[in-house]
Amino acid sequence: MIWKVKFDLKALNDRALNTMSDFLGITFIDFGDDFLVAKMPINERTLQPAGIMHGGASCTLAESIGSTGANLSVDPTQFYCVGLDININHIRAVQHGEVIATTKPFHLGKSTQVWAIEIKNTEGKLVSVSRLTMSVLKK
Repeated sequence: MIWKVKFDLKALNDRALNTMSDFLGITFIDFGDDFLVAKMPINERTLQPAGIMHGGASCTLAESIGSTGANLSVDPTQFYCVGLDININHIRAVQHGEVIATTKPFHLGKSTQVWAIEIKNTEGKLVSVSRLTMSVLKK
């Protein structure tokens, strides 16, 4: 297990209250020894004028889930993680329903972490892929 913090789904979702994640309706729905899963509704907050999911919304979902994973994988009494770089490729448009993101680390280093995020639609089809690099900072 990679997690340095004990948590449950309620704690993950409470952590995001009154943030951008909360505003967009991002909620954590599952986790395991080395992954997190969250969902986001496709609605007026996450659509662009063309009626499909806004790329910024999918990028927010990717950074939200990846940065949460990063911060859970360090000792919070000594370190915290912040985003350094994010890349996202949009593969398929989504017009309604919700999307589901899963993140796992590629690399957990002393000064940086790299997280992979896949976003899929409710049919399990790939919507976006992202790579998030996090900086690990001392408190």
